[in-house]
Amino acid sequence: MALALNKTSLKQRRDQLAMFERFLPSLDLKRQQLIADLQRSKRIQSETENEIETLLDSQRGLFSLLGASEQDLSDLVTIEERTVTEENVLGVRLPLLGEVRFRVKEYSMLAKPFWVDFLVELLQKLALLKLRLQNERTRVGRLNDAVRRITQRVNLFDKVLIPQAEKDIHRIKIHLADTERAAVVRSKIAKAKQNRGELTTRTV
Repeated sequence: MALALNKTSLKQRRDQLAMFERFLPSLDLKRQQLIADLQRSKRIQSETENEIETLLDSQRGLFSLLGASEQDLSDLVTIEERTVTEENVLGVRLPLLGEVRFRVKEYSMLAKPFWVDFLVELLQKLALLKLRLQNERTRVGRLNDAVRRITQRVNLFDKVLIPQAEKDIHRIKIHLADTERAAVVRSKIAKAKQNRGELTTRTV
């Protein structure tokens, strides 16, 4: 749509520019807050990954016993129930891991090796950590998407809409100034012609 070079259009573009400039700081602040939340979520995810790795490294001896055992320990620990809710962070819905309940298969203390109790505890810790990690990865993914979208909007305002509005205002002002100068010149020419006409009439 062609830009109308008149005072009405000038007012509209000025109003739009004022709105863009008023909206941009709050949008950019939200972007910075989302980036901070994203960085925090990435840090928590990294800590959980390290915790899992540390736990596995510290219990390699127990896993070697498990590998050498002839006992059937499959499904020794399973997740019976888990609760996941959501929280709204700056308009982004993020999962929250709540209560987790495990089911431990019944086993005879006499028939099973002495280390089975330790294994049960380890498997529960490991399962809980993996659930946390899954939850944190989902949060990071959603926050990544939110940061990408809001960055696009900030760039739209900062690099497209505001510069275009300023350019349009400049064009309209130049056109109006040129039009005003042309009108003044025409007025002076018309007045000069009128004065010459009056002088000729008086002379005759």
